[in-house]
Amino acid sequence: MFGQQSNISDAKTTSFKVVVPFYIYAAVSFLVACILLFLTHSSFIGHHFTPPILAITHTMALGWATMIILGASHQLVPVFSEGRLFSENLAKISFVLAAIGIPILVYSFYVFKMNQFAIIGGGLVVLALLTFLVNIIYSILGSKQKNVHAAYIITATSWLVVTAIFGLLLIFNFSTPIFNKASLHYLSLHAHIGILGWFLLLVIGVSSRLIPMFLISKYNNVKLLWYIFYLINGVLLLYFLLFVLDALNYIGNYLAIALVLVAIVLFAYYCRQALSQRLRKQIDEQVKLSLLSVLMLFIPIVLLAIVLVGLLFFSNQNSNVLVAYGFMIFFGWLTAIILGMTFKTLPFIVWNKVYHLRASSGKTPNPKDLFNHIIFKVMSVNYLIGFILFSFGIVWSLDLLLNIGAVFLLVTAILYNYNVLKILNHKAVN
Repeated sequence: MFGQQSNISDAKTTSFKVVVPFYIYAAVSFLVACILLFLTHSSFIGHHFTPPILAITHTMALGWATMIILGASHQLVPVFSEGRLFSENLAKISFVLAAIGIPILVYSFYVFKMNQFAIIGGGLVVLALLTFLVNIIYSILGSKQKNVHAAYIITATSWLVVTAIFGLLLIFNFSTPIFNKASLHYLSLHAHIGILGWFLLLVIGVSSRLIPMFLISKYNNVKLLWYIFYLINGVLLLYFLLFVLDALNYIGNYLAIALVLVAIVLFAYYCRQALSQRLRKQIDEQVKLSLLSVLMLFIPIVLLAIVLVGLLFFSNQNSNVLVAYGFMIFFGWLTAIILGMTFKTLPFIVWNKVYHLRASSGKTPNPKDLFNHIIFKVMSVNYLIGFILFSFGIVWSLDLLLNIGAVFLLVTAILYNYNVLKILNHKAVN
């Protein structure tokens, strides 16, 4: 798709004004999260349920990852389904609702006041996601193609809505008990519905189309993608059922981890085959970072297994590893793929706006020329150093490593925002 102009017709292109605000909001959210990380890095040594960690996690999950995925989806779904976005007005409404709701919710977590203010923030986020779901469903139902990627997107978005509604109920549960147990008890269920149902399903569904496209690879294995789809959804349903029945023991946990690991291995195999059958020998730095994120998926899975072993033999001595597990998902896997894919998708969105009337003349720059590649490489190096140092800082409880790692990640966010602004400020070259 992006990077291959011939694959996109103007009839399927969502308005620039609809998509770009999501990218801008996500970029600012990433910067805010890294600032908070720098200011409160010491809170990552200890228990995972603390106000700073909750605020940073939701900034990354909603403001960073979810917002950029929503923006990209408004552009990608029409292309995947060979149709149009059902309603650009609904897309704008979903943005406004989320843009207002997310900071309200994050602030409530930061000061840890689960009152009406938090409920309003959570309610706005739920409404935003419901609006997005309706828009996506109608876009796909009215399209020419009903493919596996569309199934991934609709199902993932449905899980996202479930995650958000459940999260809102947990906020209610702080002041008005509606569950049998405290909200903390349900935190792992809330988190894993979002991580597996929303992020993992969505990333696999979209990446399985984009990565072969960016590599100019002829590989396509729809049957394998359906196996992965059913496997992840099966794990989610099994995990949810065992949790509700209060029957989630170590065997159930390890079974879920094993099945998720199988799904990730199958997806890694899919990417490896796409890589081996590519027609373009040279691989862009952006795609390399996105492919690296696939490998980074294995790290938190291994850590989660370690946590379970630790809890089995050493009671509660692995809280730091549990914090590292969450950090590696949001600042590791998800951030790596977003850093890479942003500079494959956003340049074409801007290029299409600026040059679509002149594309046939051939006198236009390439979309990849719209951002600074040296800055991108420096950003990538800073990101990897910061991610590694902060991860070890959590596991080893070393405040110095956390501080240095947070600085590198903050620089990463600044450089990312610089390149995003450079792309958005691009003017037509005569």
